[in-house]
Amino acid sequence: MLKWSKLATSFCLITMCVLPIQSVSAESKDSQAESSHEKRTLTLSKKEIPAAPPRFVYDSGYTFKYPDAIRGVYVTGHSAGGERINKLTNLVDSTDLNAMVIDIKDDNGNLTYEPEASSSYADIGQPYIKDPKSLLDKLEEKQIYPIARVVVFKDTVLANKKPELSYKDGGQVWKNGRGESFVNPFLKEVWDYNVGIAIEAAKMGFQEIQFDYVRFPEGFEKRDKELEYSTGEYTDKEKDNVQKRVQAVTDFVAYAEEKLKPYGVKVSVDIFGYTATLPEAPGIGQNFSKISEHVDVISSMIYPSHWTPYFGIAKPDLQPYELVTEYAKLENKKLAELEDPPISRPWLQDFTASWLGSGNYKTYGKAEIEAQIKALNDQGINEFLLWDAGNSYTEGVDYTP
Repeated sequence: MLKWSKLATSFCLITMCVLPIQSVSAESKDSQAESSHEKRTLTLSKKEIPAAPPRFVYDSGYTFKYPDAIRGVYVTGHSAGGERINKLTNLVDSTDLNAMVIDIKDDNGNLTYEPEASSSYADIGQPYIKDPKSLLDKLEEKQIYPIARVVVFKDTVLANKKPELSYKDGGQVWKNGRGESFVNPFLKEVWDYNVGIAIEAAKMGFQEIQFDYVRFPEGFEKRDKELEYSTGEYTDKEKDNVQKRVQAVTDFVAYAEEKLKPYGVKVSVDIFGYTATLPEAPGIGQNFSKISEHVDVISSMIYPSHWTPYFGIAKPDLQPYELVTEYAKLENKKLAELEDPPISRPWLQDFTASWLGSGNYKTYGKAEIEAQIKALNDQGINEFLLWDAGNSYTEGVDYTP
């Protein structure tokens, strides 16, 4: 099992000394004449100012500098722990890419590494990344910014282990058409389970936690009254089912943000691109603006292949520049409405969507990737992430802003 020597007792103390300077006036009681008034102003020196209660921030022992703008690629646990990591680090090292989003909790609900035997997550650990410490050491050496991807509510492993945390159909754990099961965003136990994993990733040295599948299952509005599940603390809320789902998802993000503060990591959330085009996505419970209020980074998945005719574009996969441009315009407007908007860092497409059928897709290569990046840059968005499920990224791409 892994020994995390850097994690054992490494904390740094941040003491904030903030106290307003006070003026105290003493007035003589012996005389009412103005000439007899004596005013004394007391000014405290820094040494005399009582220190505010100390705040502890966890220090993983690693030092990473946030780049001018994140330009990253997605990396599976298998790739991160196998030979492909060398090719991927070389890609990042030799281009203007500078970050990796690495699976720590994957789409099935497994950890991609084996934690200590004493960990409450030991039973879901898989040996994909056999030596996480060496991986983080390598990323630190090359200054490749490490982001931990934690898949939240899509979790077949936990659903089967604890059916009461999932949805039941006829007494059995419900599965979608792909055989995947979800756990219930209404339940605090599910929140704590995932936040605990995020904290472990922060302790390992990851600089950012990216939560994915922060939502109810797709199309849940069609089965929310058919499936058996608990609504937890949201049972008595005077809201319809759509608003209950939105509240639960938003509350989870706010909760995770607060719990992760002592670990000094950024918090980001992946979200469906179309969510930004609606007041809220009714089935899955995602509200773009409300989620954005509680994260450092919002990462909309705007792969051209994943849109039906939209923005007046009949076949979005054939027009990557136009699709990304129109989306970016809309997102910029939405974020501008917020008092403290997060960084926009969309997911872009580095794969070919042949399943769309002849005439509806094109082969994605250098030109198509660069078109998407240019579209973002033209709209003032300088950060992006590239997705390819197999982690085989197009060679020769110019990633410069």
